[in-house]
Amino acid sequence: MDSILTSIKKMLGISAEYTQFDADIRIHINSVFAVLAQLGIGPAEGYSIQGESETWDSFLKEATNLELVKTYVYLKVRMLFDPPVTAALIDSANRVISEFEWRLLMCGKENSVDEG
Repeated sequence: MDSILTSIKKMLGISAEYTQFDADIRIHINSVFAVLAQLGIGPAEGYSIQGESETWDSFLKEATNLELVKTYVYLKVRMLFDPPVTAALIDSANRVISEFEWRLLMCGKENSVDEG
């Protein structure tokens, strides 16, 4: 099982044992999940995490682009939690985020979890 919180912390360069920023990171992750729900990705009723127990598989079942979703969540959380210091890096990250949003939007129907 791949914990959502732990994997995002790892991508941010924060060890799993360091919990000082967990509440902040969790809030940002949940905000990104709200955006993904509006794009048609994930459960129709929305999704949120409370800690380390929620996994990527519980968010997206049988998704063909789960790795794209993971990277998108990381980039959005990074921009909220620890944004780059230069305008060029911010612009570059925002362009990648926009491209990922477009790609996710194009395949949103494929990755939505069926109800029932």
